[in-house]
Amino acid sequence: QVQPVESGGGLVQPGGSLRLSCVASGSFFGSYAMAWYRQAPGKQRERVAALTRGGTTGYADSVKGRFTISRDNAKMTVYLQMSSLKPEDTAVYYCNTLNINYSWGQGTQVTVSS
Repeated sequence: QVQPVESGGGLVQPGGSLRLSCVASGSFFGSYAMAWYRQAPGKQRERVAALTRGGTTGYADSVKGRFTISRDNAKMTVYLQMSSLKPEDTAVYYCNTLNINYSWGQGTQVTVSS
C-alpha cells in the first residue's frame, strides 16, 4: 500500500510561512482527490485542505485565505503553502487521498512559536 512521505515542516514564528511537500509514489495518484490533514497534541486528526482531480479546492475555515493546496501529478507530489501562521497551526501534518486510500505516513511537524 502507498505510504506518503511528508516534508518541509519546522519551527516558524507567528506570521511566518512554510511550504510542505508530500510524495505519494503509486499508481492512480493522478486519479485521486488529495488532501492535507493535521493532528495537534490531544486532538483528533482534521482535514485542512483538499484538491480534486479537476482542480477544485476546499479549506477548513480555520485556514481559509492562509493555506493553499496544489499538486504536480508528474512528480506524484502534493504541496501545502502556509502563510500567516498562527500558534494554533502547530500540529503534525499529513497528506492522504480525500477518501484516505493510502496508509498514513510519518507526517511532518509544524511548530509556530515565538
